[in-house]
Amino acid sequence: MEELIEDFLIHLRHERGLAENTQKTYKFLLDKFIIYLKSKGTNNWQEVKFNNLIAFLQSERERKSNNSENELQPRLSASSLYLEIAALKAFFKFAFNRKMVSENIAETLSLPRRWKRLPKSLSDKEIELLLQPEKPETPASLCDQAVLELAYSSGLRLAELINLRLEQLHLESGFIVVIGKGNKERVVPVGSKAIDAIEKYLTSGRPALVKKHSPANLFLTNRGTAFAHATLWRRIKLRVKKAGIDQNITPHTLRHSFATHLLEHGADLRIIQELLGHASIQTTEIYTHVGKNRLVEIHRKFHPRS
Repeated sequence: MEELIEDFLIHLRHERGLAENTQKTYKFLLDKFIIYLKSKGTNNWQEVKFNNLIAFLQSERERKSNNSENELQPRLSASSLYLEIAALKAFFKFAFNRKMVSENIAETLSLPRRWKRLPKSLSDKEIELLLQPEKPETPASLCDQAVLELAYSSGLRLAELINLRLEQLHLESGFIVVIGKGNKERVVPVGSKAIDAIEKYLTSGRPALVKKHSPANLFLTNRGTAFAHATLWRRIKLRVKKAGIDQNITPHTLRHSFATHLLEHGADLRIIQELLGHASIQTTEIYTHVGKNRLVEIHRKFHPRS
């Protein structure tokens, strides 16, 4: 059973070009489904029926989040169930098309509605605090400064920052080439402050971090290696704490701030979509809600009869 999942993951990687994190998520969820099936005595994909899918999803729906024993712990969210159903639908469609199963039993599964949570962003003042350069300057602090400036200037995802390579920089022309989700390439402009921070890091920071076997990634750790997601995220959170910003930020906070501030200052939504690398305008439209909330907030604060 595991071999078919591996074939499916290869399909996701090479034919559909899905992001690595999506592949890992699907593998985790499908491995969990296999464990469930085997616990019920099912050891072959041909034996799996629609009722097995429903029973599995029902058990997942009743499972407490994070395996908590606390009775007050909420059940698994609709978003988590959405991912599990999406993984099952994609897998069985693949298996049926490859004639590994006689029917696509997941075809009629319906996806639950996903409530979009409004993204959190930093205020202009908080951004100013966060982007204040650290003193004294060190190779690591110059690296952090370049990361933060670029993340806010160009709205890059954490993975895009980590994987950005030297040959993707075109600072003299004011842009970089980014490889985003699904290996899709896009050209993103870089602001003057971010260019200055990157050039300073390249001159006075990165050379001290480079080791014999260092990769061509722009941003390097103190050991001269490319960043892991968790490592870079810890560095960003530390800078947020040092800046005195009392907000629980996520890896996307600077990206959300980039988009929100562009919209608030009059940028067209289609342009923001291109800059963020969203495949669909519907993904970008969530920022219109942020903009409306900001307008309401300003009205209430400044209008004499609000």
